[in-house]
Amino acid sequence: MQQQSSLRIWHLPLRLEAAMPIALPRSAYRSFVPYPKVDVEHASNGSLSGLTFGVKDLFDVAGYPTGCGNPHMLAMSGVKSTHAFVVEQLLEAGAELSGKTYTDELAFSMIGKNVHFGMPSNGAAPDRITGGSSSGSASAVSNHLCDFAIGTDTGGSIRAPASNCGVFGLRPTHGKVSLDGCMALSPSLDTGGWLARDSKTLARVGKVLLGMDSGALTPNLEILTSVELADKLSDEVAAVFFEMLVHVSTRLDAKVRRERVSAMPIDEVCSAFRYIQGYEAWESHGSTIETYDLQLGETVRDRFSWSRSVTHEQSEASRVIRSEFRTDFVSRLSNNKVLAIPTMPSAAPLISADENTLDTYRANAIRMLCVSSLSGCPQISMPLMLIEGAPLGFSLIGPPGSDTELIALAGMIL
Repeated sequence: MQQQSSLRIWHLPLRLEAAMPIALPRSAYRSFVPYPKVDVEHASNGSLSGLTFGVKDLFDVAGYPTGCGNPHMLAMSGVKSTHAFVVEQLLEAGAELSGKTYTDELAFSMIGKNVHFGMPSNGAAPDRITGGSSSGSASAVSNHLCDFAIGTDTGGSIRAPASNCGVFGLRPTHGKVSLDGCMALSPSLDTGGWLARDSKTLARVGKVLLGMDSGALTPNLEILTSVELADKLSDEVAAVFFEMLVHVSTRLDAKVRRERVSAMPIDEVCSAFRYIQGYEAWESHGSTIETYDLQLGETVRDRFSWSRSVTHEQSEASRVIRSEFRTDFVSRLSNNKVLAIPTMPSAAPLISADENTLDTYRANAIRMLCVSSLSGCPQISMPLMLIEGAPLGFSLIGPPGSDTELIALAGMIL
């Protein structure tokens, strides 16, 4: 690989671990919600002993409220008496809780800006947005405030901030990680996952949360690239992505082939995702919003207003599309295949970006993110690329049940 090319790669040879942030008070990073400190017991010995973790403030932690990124939800919460199931799993494995991390309001944004609480700091690119809605989790990990953090991903809420903040992020197979004790946004799309600075930590957490895989991937891997998604990339992103694809395929000793991800147009797939998410989001929160005249940030309020307009018929028609897409897409990953795509269509926008720029970014991002969301397939985002001086994730999407195998592939690449 030529020297000029290697300078554009985020993790090779430049590594986030080597880019330790300047020491500041923890509050300066705006990663953690400033709740009064509670001593949360954890096992003294376990597979995660020695690791610290953050918890997105959608998950219940005994002794803490669950604010969901909104002042009214925080006021209504009260102090929880039990842990969410996934929190209990991590504590029993010996991990130590560092605190609860900020979330975008009601998890209904991928930008990272919360009008009530501000934006967490992006440890890899401080002048750029973190992305959301697991914004505080990505911020805490990228700023070395904890070893890993759990979050949720409905339409990209782990993958987007992982890409933007230069860390690893896993959206597991839908339903693989328990969401008991976690606020719902869109239950048929919501997925629990986590972020870490290195693949070894990602794997250690996976052994606790994932259990055994189905063995969906075997030797003689084939990597697919998407014709319809790749054609929408900018020239610069496409050049860096395909350059990294050569490196990845070499490391994995895998063949590469271009193929469509679906027989149906990708815009139709994205629309189906939006209708399902919107309908379920209003089902989850519409009553609370109307009953209490919930004060929401403008963009989140507009999103819920649109969601209110989605009809049952539109939702049901979109579920038919989802079923057809899922069957088609999963069949394309049969016989030991994974799909490689940039996690996001570009590096994160600047914090100073106007709303029109963010709207365009969001629309382009949904095209990349809806594939895993609608298919239910696992996706791992790896901090492999550098665009405009900022990180951009490189993703592998595998068949359902290939979660730990994707993590293993990440370890082979790095």
